[in-house]
Amino acid sequence: MSPATASVTRQIADPYAAPPDYGPIRFLHRLNPLSKIAAPLPAMALLLFTRDIATPLIFCVVTLVMLVIGAHLRARTLLVLLVGMPLIVAVMSVSFGIWTDPARVGDSPVLIEAGPVLFTVGAWLVGLATALRLTAIVLLALVGGLTSTGPDLVRSLVQQLRVPYRLGYTALAAFRFVPRFRHELDVIRQAHRVRGISDGRGPIAWVARTAGYVVPLLAGAIRHAERVALAMDSRAFGAHSTRTERYTIAFRARDWVFIAVFWALTALVVML
Repeated sequence: MSPATASVTRQIADPYAAPPDYGPIRFLHRLNPLSKIAAPLPAMALLLFTRDIATPLIFCVVTLVMLVIGAHLRARTLLVLLVGMPLIVAVMSVSFGIWTDPARVGDSPVLIEAGPVLFTVGAWLVGLATALRLTAIVLLALVGGLTSTGPDLVRSLVQQLRVPYRLGYTALAAFRFVPRFRHELDVIRQAHRVRGISDGRGPIAWVARTAGYVVPLLAGAIRHAERVALAMDSRAFGAHSTRTERYTIAFRARDWVFIAVFWALTALVVML
């Protein structure tokens, strides 16, 4: 999750957050995280059973356009989506096509001949269809992944789907461990450099250094978990059936419209 996405989403949900400094909030960031999960689900299910090229290609194009227009993305992310994805599709289409059963493609024209190996147009089309399906599923998942934050998704599950807050906020506490581990790892590396600890170079030395980080990371995780448990216990976490939220993430009419439009598009693709 990019810092820009987190800042935009927090400004929508949290009135105390500082406003973003790069223009108006785009529409995907204004949607509830659950709507961005529910909307692509029928399309993902459809893509699991399709074997043509047109269906995943339509969803790839629609999702890319939607992400470019409706999301705040960094230049690196845009480059990956607009340049990296087509290159990945091209490589995967050849890779899947090579392993295609020749009996499936019949007497298709030969595209590449390398000794006994024949790569036909039919095999490439079969590989292209598979590559496009995988890419379309990934792009549909990125609609919510690039425009929502983990904490807001947890809050949506608790507020809209009535997931017990004991489970939801325990998962949220675990989610917070990830940046904490990254910070602790940076501190350990800096401490090793200051002390002049070096185990040489090469892959074996890298594995040895990485193994040396395990014990201090585990000790830090235990200390952090103990502090979190004491803080939750002192605040009577779990003692009541409900808890007061600092802010709510509403499920508005625009969320229903977004789901309806996406489902209608999926139904249209099925009919066509």
